[in-house]
Amino acid sequence: MRPSAFSAFLLLAIGFVSTLQAQASDRSGAPADEFSLAVKMDQNDQGGSASATIRIHATREVLWRILTSCGEALQIVPGLKVCTVEETGPNLSWQRIHQVMDYSWYVPRVSYEVKANYVKPERIAFEKVAGDSMRLRGSWKVESDGEYSVAHYDVEFAPGFWVPHWYVRFALQRDLPKMLRSLRGHAEAAQSSWAG
Repeated sequence: MRPSAFSAFLLLAIGFVSTLQAQASDRSGAPADEFSLAVKMDQNDQGGSASATIRIHATREVLWRILTSCGEALQIVPGLKVCTVEETGPNLSWQRIHQVMDYSWYVPRVSYEVKANYVKPERIAFEKVAGDSMRLRGSWKVESDGEYSVAHYDVEFAPGFWVPHWYVRFALQRDLPKMLRSLRGHAEAAQSSWAG
């Protein structure tokens, strides 16, 4: 399975502006399944930064396969319509990926390319290199923690167009926790089928 920039889609989806702290647990309510998230607005423009951490009951290798799969991204990220690898570097050390987001009728459709640099299985760094006028740069770091993996996500962003703050808050509260839970669900299901 070839790597792609799943992380960039998470960035765009969370990335519009506001401050949020959230914790959630899965169906079992176990503390190991909590995640945390913070999104901060840049007061001078429509940009901002975000960080998130989630603990997942799966190995780094399983999580890596999901974080680097366009097919998985299309299932997990709201509004993601296109994910195609345009170019791959030697030894799968980097890729250029074309992405199209059509989040809702409130938000313009965006088309862009990111370059994702890979250090398997612990780090993905990505940055927008072509396309619509948004700013997008960030990383995923994945650490082992016994039978779990801990994924740390950091991003800087600016959507390139005006978005009302009420919509930003609504989208963040609804969609970012949903995506993090979906990532965890996909990884834990894959881990179970791989172990079985």
